[in-house]
Amino acid sequence: MKTHVYRPLIVVLFIIAFILIARSLLVPKDFGVHERGYMYGWYRQGNVQEWSNSVKVKYQGADYCKECHSDKYESIMMTPHAIIECENCHGPAVEHPSEPPKLQIDRSRDQCLRCHYSLPYPTSGRANIRGVDPEEHNKDIECVSCHNPHKPSLEGLK
Repeated sequence: MKTHVYRPLIVVLFIIAFILIARSLLVPKDFGVHERGYMYGWYRQGNVQEWSNSVKVKYQGADYCKECHSDKYESIMMTPHAIIECENCHGPAVEHPSEPPKLQIDRSRDQCLRCHYSLPYPTSGRANIRGVDPEEHNKDIECVSCHNPHKPSLEGLK
């Protein structure tokens, strides 16, 4: 082969070698290789403890709520709302049960309409959720004035 073929080939091989050497020098050894078997991830394994010390968890999960609110937990677990975490409606429990003694509950219509606004998408899971037209269904009052979200069925009407 003539030199006009070798020169670009050598340049390409040099660039590839440069990238591989730079990668081995710059990427930490514990980056992305973890128990799940991913080749690359978005964090270093050695960085996990640093993050757990500096980032405060806001959401506790339903098991945290169940300890003190077992009556509400058991009643909601028998309803379609069982798949929803308590904190979706009640807010993050990071400071609970300290101050304030009660979590702020968003009783606005918008809170309920996040899931119960009628959407005409038959192939989505939202089509299986009972929806309302907020302009026609008791538009001037909060949903919780008539409906008990811990018993979301026809029997759940107050």
